[in-house]
Amino acid sequence: MRVCFLGDSFVNGTGDPEYLGWVGRLCGSARQTRPDLTSYNLGIRRETSRQLRQRWRQEVALRLPAEVEGRLVFSFGANDTTVENGRQRLATVDSLDHLRAILTEAKAGFPVLMIGAPAIADPEHTARIETLSHKMAIVCHSLSVPYLDTVSTLKRSEVWMQEVAAGDGAHPGAAGYAAFAELVENWAAWQAWVCQKAPTD
Repeated sequence: MRVCFLGDSFVNGTGDPEYLGWVGRLCGSARQTRPDLTSYNLGIRRETSRQLRQRWRQEVALRLPAEVEGRLVFSFGANDTTVENGRQRLATVDSLDHLRAILTEAKAGFPVLMIGAPAIADPEHTARIETLSHKMAIVCHSLSVPYLDTVSTLKRSEVWMQEVAAGDGAHPGAAGYAAFAELVENWAAWQAWVCQKAPTD
């Protein structure tokens, strides 16, 4: 099983002194039940859904040839909701349009999961992430793509918020990413993937 993780700096694991992020920790744990797992971390810092929409197909095509069991996990939204020069980088309607386009095409070829953006130190920015996350969940439901909201849980996580505040205001350290990974690991949609028996031929 090969899984591409596509998204932003949180996917990348920015700020983790152990250079694992939540993706590395999640996949390290998953190898206990799926030793055939290969993961590709395709997170890019500051990337919005518009930029991801432009690149994801080529990224996936290079890593998931037709003969392998390929799967996709998308996670983005924090950069879309960042305010720069007095304006949000992407209007919510545009973010949702990009989300729908990405997932519609992706699910036609692969099993797909979508994970929402986490909380950050700025409460106003976190509120915008929460608004987008709620609307993303609705889009995902309409497309039958499993969606994991992380912002509502992580904004109440003491370790996540403390590490974000101690860092750059957005990214946690190792313990924060471990908390994120635990959320995904305990998610039924992810469990359904990693608990499947690996092919033997």
